[in-house]
Amino acid sequence: MHVLAALPKIIEQHLEVAVYRPLRIVLILLVAVVVRALVQRAIRRLTRSTAESDVPLVLRPLKERLAANGLLETAGLLSERRRQRAETIGSVLGNIASVTILAVAGMLVLDELKYNLAPVVASAGIVGVAIGFGAQNLVKDFLSGIFMILEDQYGVGDVVDVGEATGTVEAVGLRTSRLRDVNGTVWYVRNGEIVRVGNKSQGFAQVVLDVPIPYAADVDAAGTAMKEVADALRADESWADEIMDEPQLLGIEQITEEGVVLRLTMKTRPLQQWRVGRELRRRLKDRFDAEGIRLSPTEGRIHMRGTPPPPGPTPAPGPS
Repeated sequence: MHVLAALPKIIEQHLEVAVYRPLRIVLILLVAVVVRALVQRAIRRLTRSTAESDVPLVLRPLKERLAANGLLETAGLLSERRRQRAETIGSVLGNIASVTILAVAGMLVLDELKYNLAPVVASAGIVGVAIGFGAQNLVKDFLSGIFMILEDQYGVGDVVDVGEATGTVEAVGLRTSRLRDVNGTVWYVRNGEIVRVGNKSQGFAQVVLDVPIPYAADVDAAGTAMKEVADALRADESWADEIMDEPQLLGIEQITEEGVVLRLTMKTRPLQQWRVGRELRRRLKDRFDAEGIRLSPTEGRIHMRGTPPPPGPTPAPGPS
C-alpha cells in the first residue's frame, strides 16, 4: 500500500528528471539561439546603416558636386574605409553579444541541473566590482574607440590634431591611437582621453594665405597679383588635379600698425594644402619681385589712440 501511495510521486520525479528538466534545458538553449540570432541581425543592420548611410539633406549639394568632379571617395562619403571599419566593429560587438548570451544560458542550464551557483555568482560579483574599479579607464578607452571607429572620425594616413599631439595617424585601435608628428616623434594617445579631434584629411583642405602689405604699396595691385598668380596655378596642368575650386581673394583681413593684410583662400584635395601653399608662395614671391611690391613695411605707421606717438626728429625752433 505504501508503495502504491508513493507511486505517483515517484513517477513525477522520474518525469521531472527524464522529461521536464531536459525540455526546459532545450527551451533555454533554443531561446538563447533565437536571441543571439536577433541580436546579431540587429548589429549587422546597425553596422550596415552606419557604413552605407546616405548623406544628410544639407550635404547633398556637396555630394553632387564632388561626384561630378570624381572626388566623392576622397571626401570620405560612402568610403570603403568606413565600410570596413564598421564591419570590424560589428564583428567585435557580435562576439561580445554571443559570449554574454551563451554565458547566461549556461548558468540557467547549470541551475536546471541543480548545481549551486550562489558561490559562483557571489565570486563573479566581487571580481566584477574589483575589475570595474581597476579597469574603468580601460572600459572608457574601449567604448571611446568603438564610437570613434563607428563614426569614422579618423583613420590610418589622416593628419589629425588631438590636442596634445598633432601628426599622421599610423595605427588605430580600440584602446589607443598612434600618431607621428612632423619631427618624427611617435605619440600614443588613449582614446578615452581624446575630447576633440581636428581632422585635416576629410572632405577637402584649404590654403589660407595672409600677405602683409605696407601702406605705401598699391593694395589693389597687390590683390590683383595674388589672384592672377593663384588662377595661373590652378590652370597649370601639373597642379589642376590638386585644386578643387576657384581661388578666392577675400580682401583686407587685418589693419595693423605696419600695414594691411590681404587674405586669399584656395580649396585643395586633402593633405595637399601644404604642398599647394608652398608653390603658391613661391610663385607669389616671384611675381611681387617682378612688380616691385615689397612685403616688409618700410614706411608709414598708424598712431593708435591712447598710445604715445612714435619718436621723430625734434622740430627746429621757430622764430622768436
